[in-house]
Amino acid sequence: MTRYATLAAILSQRIEQGLYSAGERLPSIRALSLEHTVSISTVQQAYRLLEEKRLVEPRAKSGYFVRNQPLRAELPTVTRPVQRPVEISQWEQVLDIVRSPPRDDLLQLGRGMPDITEPTLQPLLKALSNVGRHGDLRSLRYDSIQGVFGLREQIARLMLDSGCQLDAEQLIVTTGCHEALSTGLRAVCQPGDIVAVDSPCYHGTMQTLKGLGMKALEIPTDPLTGISLEALEMALEQWPIKMILLTPNCNNPLGYIMPEARKKRLLTLAQRYDVAIIEDDVYGDLAYSYPRPRTIKSFDDDGRVLLCSSFSKTLATGLRIGWIAPGRYLERVLHMKYIGSGLTATQPQLALVEFIRHGHYLQHLRRMRQRYQQNRDLMTQWIGQYFPANVRVSQPRGGFMLWIELYEDFDTLRLNRNLENQGVQVAVGSIFSASGKYRNCMRINYAPKLTAEIELAIKKVGTAINQLMEANSATAEECLPGQ
Repeated sequence: MTRYATLAAILSQRIEQGLYSAGERLPSIRALSLEHTVSISTVQQAYRLLEEKRLVEPRAKSGYFVRNQPLRAELPTVTRPVQRPVEISQWEQVLDIVRSPPRDDLLQLGRGMPDITEPTLQPLLKALSNVGRHGDLRSLRYDSIQGVFGLREQIARLMLDSGCQLDAEQLIVTTGCHEALSTGLRAVCQPGDIVAVDSPCYHGTMQTLKGLGMKALEIPTDPLTGISLEALEMALEQWPIKMILLTPNCNNPLGYIMPEARKKRLLTLAQRYDVAIIEDDVYGDLAYSYPRPRTIKSFDDDGRVLLCSSFSKTLATGLRIGWIAPGRYLERVLHMKYIGSGLTATQPQLALVEFIRHGHYLQHLRRMRQRYQQNRDLMTQWIGQYFPANVRVSQPRGGFMLWIELYEDFDTLRLNRNLENQGVQVAVGSIFSASGKYRNCMRINYAPKLTAEIELAIKKVGTAINQLMEANSATAEECLPGQ
């Protein structure tokens, strides 16, 4: 870790511990330089980093102050899914989301799409144009089944930030992260096999398991620390689990980052019970902290971790370029890719090589991390303003998804039907469970620029929730004996 990052971590810890309270003036640049025996520029970089993390704010001619943070709602409860393997349902609800193209008359608050309006994506559009304009016939030909070598080289370099020491030959480019997950599952598991998953779990993962004829064993998950290792160990002892599939960094939909010590313990469990791990790191590069969190793959010394990711969430969903580092399962994954989609389109791969090589990818990431963190705080503030007082809201440490838990008997399917008549749609919680749990929960995306239109949509959601709660209370009173 650099000196300025170390100093920023120290100051961040002091703020979190309450040694510096909200609105309080922080030590001057010169005072910190003397206290920690570092240069003035090191202190300035540390403060800039804390400013990006929205922990401090500069005031003209006054120095740096602890930023006033918005009030936080209570966190969602630790999940308690059914502790047995189940066949996946909920396809109809997922289909309602994914088959609908963007519509001017419907604001889709629940879809997992990044903001694609930032100017830092302009070089990508130019790169896509250049590949075709310059008559480069490579873009019209097949390339390697593993993907364009230059892109795999760039991905390997990017993965150094996550602690992974890989080379291009250990990577396979896929058609999005979805294909990476699918080929990984098919390479290791057979129909009927049991896969342990964090719960709630990304609905695409659920439906992939359903389509492959596999069963999901949902493991209780904490909204701050991730999958319960104690519950996972009990499950491994009780059931013939073939694979563990989870999203430990900037989890979708809960937003947590699994502590490093717990990642190591999870890998130790997998080694003890000899099971593979699929690690979905599609949001990992969007962590608000720096350096970005390490992957489980970075601790893997026997090749049992299949690391999957893509550019769909960091850049644009329409690129459909992902990758997998499958470890010991490389040949098997290649075969699954060949009989599935075949080779991935060459043209967007060549454009991405140009975009990353010139430093545009990292520049875009820096901008989006800051934007999404700001959006998280504002969206949380709106929810506190317009939603019922007893709502529970996640505290994402990366990405752009909020998980919202309402009272136990609430029905977000019914809520969505009401909202669609008002031109708004959320992602209902039941699609993030194999057994249809979390019906009282929903996911909301805060990636777009948070305009007055989106604030009005959040207000509509809050109003609809309150109306349904009042209707439910009235119905319950009518059913009381003696009424």
